[in-house]
Amino acid sequence: MKNAVTVLGLMLLLVACSNKEEFSGNPIVEGWYADPEGVVFDNEYWIYPTLSDLPPGADSVDFVGLQKETRAIHQVYNIQTYMDAFSSKDMVHWTKHPKVLSIENIKWLEFALWAPSVVQANGKYYLFFGGNDIQNDEQYGGIGVAIADHPAGPFKDALGKPLIDKIVNGAQPIDQFVFKDDDGSYYMYYGGWHHCNMVKLSPDLLSLVPFDDGSYYKSVTPENYVEGPFMLKRNNKYYFMWSEGSWGGSDYSVAYAIADSPFGPFKRIGKILQQDEKVGTGAGHHSVIQIPGKDEWYIVYHRHPLGDAAPNHREVCIDRMYFDENGFIKPVEMTFKGIGVNRLPD
Repeated sequence: MKNAVTVLGLMLLLVACSNKEEFSGNPIVEGWYADPEGVVFDNEYWIYPTLSDLPPGADSVDFVGLQKETRAIHQVYNIQTYMDAFSSKDMVHWTKHPKVLSIENIKWLEFALWAPSVVQANGKYYLFFGGNDIQNDEQYGGIGVAIADHPAGPFKDALGKPLIDKIVNGAQPIDQFVFKDDDGSYYMYYGGWHHCNMVKLSPDLLSLVPFDDGSYYKSVTPENYVEGPFMLKRNNKYYFMWSEGSWGGSDYSVAYAIADSPFGPFKRIGKILQQDEKVGTGAGHHSVIQIPGKDEWYIVYHRHPLGDAAPNHREVCIDRMYFDENGFIKPVEMTFKGIGVNRLPD
């Protein structure tokens, strides 16, 4: 009888364990990563972040020619020479895909490989990135684009030069986000230094095309904008989002506006993501994942762990993002728990 009770107890324990909900935890992956782009490709979740810092003992990539010279000059960003990606079927268990993009495949790129934006189009995958952290029009760099046949890469240079290599309307060419509207048009929002531009991409995504008024660049900078633009569309409304504050500071945060057009005007409503002194600081440079076919949204962002003041020690996290009955975004609650399993169909 005693043995029977023991067996029954073990069976009940196994059932309880099998019914226990799993959570992603935050951060969701190991390592120092920032600026995460979250997308869904072929019924699989993907996250593409900036490499923020190397773990102890790690090395970067091999360098050639000018890349070696500039690496010796620009010590701050010289480790940011490749990008990893992460994939998941359920948003909880993530697989690392190392070095999906590397400066070895972008000969004009030297350092400061930042803020990927990845789209699927024309049977390919296009990864837009910022490179070289140019400070004026005499320096070479800006926003580039690389192409691959698979979301895990390898991504290779599509143009042999930057797509945007000049400072227009005061916007440093970094922090690009590509948005596809319902009519099939592709727009790219980008910019640092408190200025944001909007451009329209050609159908092959490899050049700029003019707007109806003949212009190629439109300034769409909202109040308090710093960098990290993002756009989503819900119920025929355009939600334009961006980061405020200092990227390495505790005040880094995310604000948003709502408009009836992808061109704005974007009137700032308020912050929806900011530091929580009990959870983390410097929360920002985000993206948003919508579960296909559902009004269910998740914000993917980076934050600094408590007690760590190193600017590049940033971690990728995911939490739920909710809208209220009037369509406004509710303030996001940052968690250590993360999110539960959300499996996509095979």
